[in-house]
Amino acid sequence: MRKRILAILGLALVGMPAVILGGVFYFLLMGVFLVGATWEYVQLFRAMKMEPQIHVAVGGVALICATRMFFPHYALPVFEAIILIAMAAHLVAYERGRDQAALDFTITVAGLVYIGWIGAYLFDLRNLPNGGWWMMLVMPSVWFADSGAYFLGKTYGKHPMTPRLSPKKSWEGYAASVFTGALGGAFLAYAYSAYGNLAGAVTILQGATLGLLMGALPTLGDLGESMIKRQSGIKDSGDAIPGHGGFFDRVDSWPWGALIGYYFLVWFIL
Repeated sequence: MRKRILAILGLALVGMPAVILGGVFYFLLMGVFLVGATWEYVQLFRAMKMEPQIHVAVGGVALICATRMFFPHYALPVFEAIILIAMAAHLVAYERGRDQAALDFTITVAGLVYIGWIGAYLFDLRNLPNGGWWMMLVMPSVWFADSGAYFLGKTYGKHPMTPRLSPKKSWEGYAASVFTGALGGAFLAYAYSAYGNLAGAVTILQGATLGLLMGALPTLGDLGESMIKRQSGIKDSGDAIPGHGGFFDRVDSWPWGALIGYYFLVWFIL
Protein backbone atom coordinates (compact mmCIF):
# COMPACT_ATOMS: atom_id res chain seq x y z
CA MET A 1 0.00 0.00 0.00
CA ARG A 2 2.86 2.40 0.80
CA LYS A 3 4.39 1.88 -2.65
CA ARG A 4 0.96 2.31 -4.23
CA ILE A 5 0.34 5.65 -2.50
CA LEU A 6 3.85 6.95 -3.24
CA ALA A 7 3.45 6.00 -6.89
CA ILE A 8 0.11 7.84 -7.07
CA LEU A 9 1.69 10.95 -5.56
CA GLY A 10 4.60 10.76 -7.99
CA LEU A 11 2.26 10.38 -10.96
CA ALA A 12 0.19 13.32 -9.72
CA LEU A 13 3.29 15.54 -9.41
CA VAL A 14 4.17 14.81 -13.03
CA GLY A 15 0.65 14.45 -14.41
CA MET A 16 -0.95 17.62 -13.08
CA PRO A 17 1.56 20.02 -14.70
CA ALA A 18 1.29 18.01 -17.93
CA VAL A 19 -2.50 18.28 -17.98
CA ILE A 20 -2.39 22.00 -17.17
CA LEU A 21 0.34 22.88 -19.69
CA GLY A 22 -0.81 20.54 -22.45
CA GLY A 23 1.14 20.51 -25.70
CA VAL A 24 4.30 18.45 -26.05
CA PHE A 25 4.65 17.83 -22.31
CA TYR A 26 1.17 16.27 -22.13
CA PHE A 27 1.72 14.34 -25.35
CA LEU A 28 4.96 12.80 -24.08
CA LEU A 29 3.43 11.74 -20.77
CA MET A 30 0.33 10.12 -22.25
CA GLY A 31 2.33 8.75 -25.16
CA VAL A 32 4.70 6.94 -22.80
CA PHE A 33 1.75 5.33 -21.01
CA LEU A 34 -0.05 4.25 -24.19
CA VAL A 35 3.06 3.04 -26.01
CA GLY A 36 4.24 1.27 -22.85
CA ALA A 37 0.83 -0.37 -22.49
CA THR A 38 1.04 -1.55 -26.10
CA TRP A 39 4.45 -3.14 -25.53
CA GLU A 40 3.08 -5.00 -22.50
CA TYR A 41 -0.06 -5.99 -24.42
CA VAL A 42 2.11 -7.68 -27.05
CA GLN A 43 4.14 -9.48 -24.39
CA LEU A 44 0.98 -10.83 -22.75
CA PHE A 45 -0.12 -12.40 -26.02
CA ARG A 46 3.37 -13.72 -26.69
CA ALA A 47 3.03 -15.59 -23.40
CA MET A 48 0.03 -17.32 -25.04
CA LYS A 49 2.25 -18.36 -27.98
CA MET A 50 0.73 -15.69 -30.22
CA GLU A 51 2.94 -13.39 -32.31
CA PRO A 52 1.38 -9.96 -32.83
CA GLN A 53 3.70 -7.68 -34.81
CA ILE A 54 5.42 -5.67 -32.09
CA HIS A 55 6.99 -3.05 -34.35
CA VAL A 56 3.71 -2.31 -36.13
CA ALA A 57 1.75 -2.30 -32.85
CA VAL A 58 4.12 -0.10 -30.84
CA GLY A 59 5.12 2.17 -33.72
CA GLY A 60 1.53 2.37 -34.93
CA VAL A 61 0.19 3.44 -31.53
CA ALA A 62 2.93 6.09 -31.27
CA LEU A 63 1.99 7.42 -34.73
CA ILE A 64 -1.74 7.38 -33.92
CA CYS A 65 -1.07 9.36 -30.73
CA ALA A 66 1.05 11.92 -32.59
CA THR A 67 -1.49 12.50 -35.35
CA ARG A 68 -4.47 12.67 -32.99
CA MET A 69 -2.65 15.21 -30.83
CA PHE A 70 -1.04 17.45 -33.43
CA PHE A 71 -2.55 16.61 -36.85
CA PRO A 72 -6.11 15.40 -36.20
CA HIS A 73 -7.22 15.91 -39.82
CA TYR A 74 -4.71 13.26 -40.90
CA ALA A 75 -5.46 10.82 -38.08
CA LEU A 76 -7.98 8.59 -39.88
CA PRO A 77 -5.98 7.97 -43.08
CA VAL A 78 -2.84 7.36 -41.02
CA PHE A 79 -4.75 4.85 -38.86
CA GLU A 80 -6.10 3.08 -41.95
CA ALA A 81 -2.61 2.91 -43.46
CA ILE A 82 -1.26 1.32 -40.28
CA ILE A 83 -3.95 -1.39 -40.45
CA LEU A 84 -2.91 -2.19 -44.03
CA ILE A 85 0.75 -2.30 -42.99
CA ALA A 86 -0.19 -4.74 -40.23
CA MET A 87 -1.90 -6.99 -42.77
CA ALA A 88 1.15 -6.89 -45.03
CA ALA A 89 3.48 -7.75 -42.14
CA HIS A 90 1.42 -10.78 -41.16
CA LEU A 91 1.15 -11.94 -44.78
CA VAL A 92 4.94 -12.07 -44.80
CA ALA A 93 4.91 -13.96 -41.50
CA TYR A 94 2.51 -16.55 -42.91
CA GLU A 95 4.59 -16.97 -46.04
CA ARG A 96 7.61 -17.61 -43.80
CA GLY A 97 5.80 -20.44 -42.00
CA ARG A 98 3.72 -18.82 -39.25
CA ASP A 99 0.48 -20.81 -39.58
CA GLN A 100 -1.41 -18.64 -37.04
CA ALA A 101 -0.56 -15.37 -38.76
CA ALA A 102 -4.24 -14.54 -39.37
CA LEU A 103 -4.97 -14.74 -35.64
CA ASP A 104 -1.82 -12.74 -34.91
CA PHE A 105 -3.10 -10.07 -37.30
CA THR A 106 -6.37 -9.72 -35.38
CA ILE A 107 -4.44 -9.31 -32.12
CA THR A 108 -2.21 -6.62 -33.64
CA VAL A 109 -5.25 -4.76 -34.98
CA ALA A 110 -7.08 -5.07 -31.65
CA GLY A 111 -4.15 -3.40 -29.90
CA LEU A 112 -4.02 -0.61 -32.49
CA VAL A 113 -7.76 0.01 -32.15
CA TYR A 114 -8.17 -0.32 -28.40
CA ILE A 115 -4.96 1.17 -27.00
CA GLY A 116 -4.12 3.38 -29.98
CA TRP A 117 -7.29 4.75 -31.54
CA ILE A 118 -9.60 4.64 -28.49
CA GLY A 119 -6.79 5.50 -26.07
CA ALA A 120 -6.05 8.58 -28.18
CA TYR A 121 -9.29 10.13 -26.96
CA LEU A 122 -7.05 11.23 -24.10
CA PHE A 123 -5.62 13.72 -26.61
CA ASP A 124 -9.00 14.68 -28.07
CA LEU A 125 -10.26 15.37 -24.55
CA ARG A 126 -7.30 17.62 -23.74
CA ASN A 127 -7.63 19.44 -27.07
CA LEU A 128 -11.19 20.60 -26.33
CA PRO A 129 -11.65 24.29 -25.40
CA ASN A 130 -10.66 24.52 -21.70
CA GLY A 131 -9.40 20.98 -22.21
CA GLY A 132 -7.20 20.93 -19.13
CA TRP A 133 -10.21 21.61 -16.92
CA TRP A 134 -12.38 19.02 -18.70
CA MET A 135 -9.57 16.51 -18.40
CA MET A 136 -9.41 17.18 -14.66
CA LEU A 137 -13.15 16.58 -14.44
CA VAL A 138 -13.35 13.36 -16.44
CA MET A 139 -10.30 11.34 -15.44
CA PRO A 140 -10.29 12.15 -11.68
CA SER A 141 -13.92 10.97 -11.64
CA VAL A 142 -12.61 7.61 -12.88
CA TRP A 143 -9.97 7.62 -10.15
CA PHE A 144 -12.52 8.57 -7.47
CA ALA A 145 -14.58 5.61 -8.61
CA ASP A 146 -11.56 3.26 -8.61
CA SER A 147 -10.58 4.33 -5.10
CA GLY A 148 -14.12 3.89 -3.76
CA ALA A 149 -14.36 0.44 -5.31
CA TYR A 150 -10.98 -0.59 -3.89
CA PHE A 151 -11.33 0.62 -0.32
CA LEU A 152 -15.05 0.03 0.26
CA GLY A 153 -15.06 -3.19 -1.71
CA LYS A 154 -12.11 -4.49 0.29
CA THR A 155 -13.88 -3.66 3.55
CA TYR A 156 -17.49 -4.60 2.78
CA GLY A 157 -17.35 -6.77 -0.32
CA LYS A 158 -19.09 -10.12 0.17
CA HIS A 159 -20.78 -10.96 -3.13
CA PRO A 160 -18.34 -11.77 -5.97
CA MET A 161 -19.01 -9.85 -9.15
CA THR A 162 -16.75 -11.67 -11.62
CA PRO A 163 -15.32 -14.83 -9.99
CA ARG A 164 -13.40 -15.91 -13.11
CA LEU A 165 -12.12 -12.54 -14.31
CA SER A 166 -11.33 -10.86 -10.99
CA PRO A 167 -12.29 -12.83 -7.86
CA LYS A 168 -11.62 -9.89 -5.52
CA LYS A 169 -14.17 -7.65 -7.23
CA SER A 170 -17.55 -7.56 -5.51
CA TRP A 171 -20.95 -6.08 -6.22
CA GLU A 172 -20.51 -3.96 -3.12
CA GLY A 173 -17.28 -2.57 -4.58
CA TYR A 174 -19.01 -1.91 -7.89
CA ALA A 175 -21.82 -0.03 -6.13
CA ALA A 176 -19.19 1.98 -4.27
CA SER A 177 -17.51 2.76 -7.62
CA VAL A 178 -20.73 4.18 -9.05
CA PHE A 179 -21.50 6.13 -5.89
CA THR A 180 -18.04 7.63 -5.38
CA GLY A 181 -17.73 8.38 -9.09
CA ALA A 182 -21.00 10.33 -9.03
CA LEU A 183 -20.03 12.07 -5.78
CA GLY A 184 -16.58 12.95 -7.11
CA GLY A 185 -17.97 14.23 -10.41
CA ALA A 186 -20.51 16.42 -8.61
CA PHE A 187 -17.85 17.83 -6.28
CA LEU A 188 -15.42 18.59 -9.12
CA ALA A 189 -18.14 20.22 -11.23
CA TYR A 190 -19.05 22.47 -8.29
CA ALA A 191 -15.43 23.29 -7.49
CA TYR A 192 -14.45 24.10 -11.08
CA SER A 193 -17.61 26.14 -11.64
CA ALA A 194 -17.15 28.12 -8.45
CA TYR A 195 -13.38 28.48 -8.35
CA GLY A 196 -12.03 27.39 -11.73
CA ASN A 197 -12.43 28.25 -15.38
CA LEU A 198 -15.71 26.36 -15.90
CA ALA A 199 -18.04 28.95 -14.34
CA GLY A 200 -21.47 28.41 -15.87
CA ALA A 201 -20.16 25.65 -18.16
CA VAL A 202 -21.18 22.59 -16.14
CA THR A 203 -23.81 21.98 -13.46
CA ILE A 204 -23.51 19.77 -10.40
CA LEU A 205 -26.10 17.40 -11.91
CA GLN A 206 -24.08 17.11 -15.12
CA GLY A 207 -20.95 16.46 -13.10
CA ALA A 208 -22.73 13.78 -11.06
CA THR A 209 -24.08 12.12 -14.21
CA LEU A 210 -20.64 12.11 -15.79
CA GLY A 211 -19.14 10.72 -12.58
CA LEU A 212 -21.80 8.01 -12.43
CA LEU A 213 -20.85 6.92 -15.95
CA MET A 214 -17.18 6.98 -14.99
CA GLY A 215 -17.96 4.71 -12.06
CA ALA A 216 -20.23 2.34 -13.96
CA LEU A 217 -18.48 1.71 -17.30
CA PRO A 218 -14.65 2.04 -17.19
CA THR A 219 -14.68 -0.93 -14.78
CA LEU A 220 -15.14 -3.01 -17.93
CA GLY A 221 -11.72 -1.85 -19.10
CA ASP A 222 -10.20 -3.20 -15.90
CA LEU A 223 -12.01 -6.50 -16.41
CA GLY A 224 -10.95 -6.64 -20.05
CA GLU A 225 -7.31 -6.38 -19.06
CA SER A 226 -7.91 -9.04 -16.40
CA MET A 227 -9.30 -11.33 -19.10
CA ILE A 228 -6.11 -10.97 -21.15
CA LYS A 229 -3.85 -11.49 -18.12
CA ARG A 230 -5.85 -14.53 -16.94
CA GLN A 231 -5.56 -16.15 -20.33
CA SER A 232 -1.83 -15.43 -20.45
CA GLY A 233 -1.29 -16.68 -16.89
CA ILE A 234 0.52 -13.48 -15.88
CA LYS A 235 -0.47 -11.52 -12.77
CA ASP A 236 0.78 -8.05 -13.77
CA SER A 237 1.45 -6.72 -17.25
CA GLY A 238 4.77 -5.29 -16.05
CA ASP A 239 6.57 -3.66 -13.12
CA ALA A 240 7.11 -0.12 -14.38
CA ILE A 241 4.95 1.49 -11.68
CA PRO A 242 5.62 0.35 -8.09
CA GLY A 243 2.49 -0.96 -6.41
CA HIS A 244 0.47 -0.78 -9.63
CA GLY A 245 2.22 -3.18 -12.00
CA GLY A 246 2.80 -2.09 -15.56
CA PHE A 247 1.55 0.60 -17.90
CA PHE A 248 -1.28 -1.60 -19.17
CA ASP A 249 -2.35 -2.24 -15.57
CA ARG A 250 -2.50 1.50 -14.94
CA VAL A 251 -4.28 2.60 -18.12
CA ASP A 252 -6.79 -0.26 -18.23
CA SER A 253 -9.80 2.02 -17.62
CA TRP A 254 -8.42 5.17 -19.29
CA PRO A 255 -9.58 4.47 -22.86
CA TRP A 256 -13.12 3.89 -21.62
CA GLY A 257 -13.08 7.01 -19.46
CA ALA A 258 -11.58 9.23 -22.17
CA LEU A 259 -13.95 8.11 -24.94
CA ILE A 260 -17.13 8.20 -22.83
CA GLY A 261 -16.12 11.48 -21.18
CA TYR A 262 -15.29 13.10 -24.53
CA TYR A 263 -18.65 12.29 -26.11
CA PHE A 264 -20.58 13.15 -22.96
CA LEU A 265 -18.99 16.61 -23.03
CA VAL A 266 -19.44 17.12 -26.78
CA TRP A 267 -23.05 15.90 -26.86
CA PHE A 268 -24.45 17.25 -23.59
CA ILE A 269 -22.29 20.12 -22.29
CA LEU A 270 -20.23 21.88 -24.95
